[in-house]
Amino acid sequence: MHGLMLPHLLLFNKCFFPRVWWPVPGSDQVNMPTQLEIAMNIMIRIFHQYSCKEGDRFKLNKGELKMLLQQELTEFLSCQKDPQLVDKIMQDLDANKDNEVDFNEFVVMVAALTVACNDYFVEQLKKKGK
Repeated sequence: MHGLMLPHLLLFNKCFFPRVWWPVPGSDQVNMPTQLEIAMNIMIRIFHQYSCKEGDRFKLNKGELKMLLQQELTEFLSCQKDPQLVDKIMQDLDANKDNEVDFNEFVVMVAALTVACNDYFVEQLKKKGK
């Protein structure tokens, strides 16, 4: 990861956000991140954009999780009919049962949804014979 340097942090509205570029040590050059590094950065930024709204700024409470799901996973939620969905997601994600979702628990959700999307995509390709 570009010499294993940690990204610089920016303070914005009580939240720290990593920059999306990494300086080259000892020079004025900047290494632009790869697409995967950008995706990782976006996940971090989105989590902290919502986690710093109330309470512990490093964890999502139920309200913050609901807001994140509604605003960032709109397509996923639009096809769900269960009014208790957020409660069920919170219960499933909250591995340590503290009624909050930390970043590790959030990443598990994103990974599970990504795997499900990939499985669907692969199945569709198989049906089309590709």
